[in-house]
Amino acid sequence: MKSVAAIVTLAVLTAGCSSGGSEPSKPASGTAEATDPAATAPPADSGPPAVDDIATLDGPSYASLTGDAASGKAAFMQCRTCHVVDPGMNRVGPSLANIIGREAGSVAGFRYSEASANSDIIWTEEKLFQFLEKPQRVIPKTKMIFAGMPDAQKRADVIAYLKNPS
Repeated sequence: MKSVAAIVTLAVLTAGCSSGGSEPSKPASGTAEATDPAATAPPADSGPPAVDDIATLDGPSYASLTGDAASGKAAFMQCRTCHVVDPGMNRVGPSLANIIGREAGSVAGFRYSEASANSDIIWTEEKLFQFLEKPQRVIPKTKMIFAGMPDAQKRADVIAYLKNPS
């Protein structure tokens, strides 16, 4: 029975750290997001964005979306493998309680990578939206192994949930 539980746990970890499990959402035609994202997004190999840069690779801005906390709670399930929203409770990753407005690499009791601890990032909703798209792009050499969440709407939903996880 322990081996079955271990296999299930491994499957959950693998699924949670994969590409996010869904296709990116397609913006409605006629909106600003319908333009070619490659024309507005920085090249993928241009290095990490500046601390105040919030441009995403896929084009949509956080402000162009409305997050839904209930949908965000469901999308956050893949994050629960490593994170919780309970204050003072760290897992493989730090607690995400009160993340909005917090300095990256600052949760007491969690051992961050040097890259995260020295990133000078303040987790605004917009910066978190960018980070969740592709964490290694925003903070190269972070310990976070999550590949990213390609669906912009799901990222906005997760942020809505993190703002009010009750």
